[in-house]
Amino acid sequence: MKNIYVGNLPHSTTEPQLRTLFEAHGTVERVDIVMDKETGRAKGFAFVEMTEASQADKACQALSGTDFDGRTLRVNEAKSKPH
Repeated sequence: MKNIYVGNLPHSTTEPQLRTLFEAHGTVERVDIVMDKETGRAKGFAFVEMTEASQADKACQALSGTDFDGRTLRVNEAKSKPH
């Protein structure tokens, strides 16, 4: 499993849209769009978890810097949270 950070998303992005975008590059296990607790609106970034690390790497290379609904995506491997 590999967790991918996806930044600079339009606030209107939905889970099915992101899943479809990444499934073109491999198997997607989970999509987590980060929401603002106070407004209930998307914060503009998400995490996508892919089953195969090699597919996740290809997705990062293919999608980083591409246009998605008028915004240039930032896509890279998510950094681990310090404990």
